[in-house]
Amino acid sequence: MQEQIPHPPIVSRDAWESARAALLVEEKALTKAYDRVAAQRRRLPMVHMDKPYRFVGAEGDVTFAQMFAGQRQLIMYHFMYGPQNDVGCPVCTGFMNSLPDLSYLEQRDTRFVIVARAPYAKLEAHRTRSGIRFPFYSSYESDFNYDMKMSDERGEGQGVSVFFRLGDAVYHTYTALQRGVEGLASAQSFLDRTPYGRQLDFEDSPAGWPQHPTYG
Repeated sequence: MQEQIPHPPIVSRDAWESARAALLVEEKALTKAYDRVAAQRRRLPMVHMDKPYRFVGAEGDVTFAQMFAGQRQLIMYHFMYGPQNDVGCPVCTGFMNSLPDLSYLEQRDTRFVIVARAPYAKLEAHRTRSGIRFPFYSSYESDFNYDMKMSDERGEGQGVSVFFRLGDAVYHTYTALQRGVEGLASAQSFLDRTPYGRQLDFEDSPAGWPQHPTYG
């Protein structure tokens, strides 16, 4: 006897194949639309971060440019953890721990970091306790979180921002909030938010952008 619970309709294999083929058309259209939007991101302008922000990480006090660790692009996760909080946001923690190995970003001249407004000692204790693998930086003694609209009188916000470095000058290129972050689950999806993208030749990128063979 079958369970009486809500479920998809039961059909023949031929009917399933037909329905799957129809859905595949829509899925391919969605992929092409995704690629078009990613191409638009690669053409976004950027704005100079002209304040002398300072951050604190495992290596001590650092400038914004030093946080890139020599890479050209920086992907930053804005973690909800303010100086008044006793523990870091459990949703942010779960998201960070759900991410795969992102070391591939380094092959694309890109670094991934986490920034929060709590003092660094709190961040490092939370990172160690919760098993987060990515480096934390504290923006506690700067206006950074407020200028990025990630902190206000109501508390802390969550999101992802991307920055680009020219020498020691840092530029803001992109920010996503809330549901704009939930689809970020791989190195490729993070790179799709950066100016240089995945740097593969299937991408529609501006002339001169670094690109490699897609299947090379």
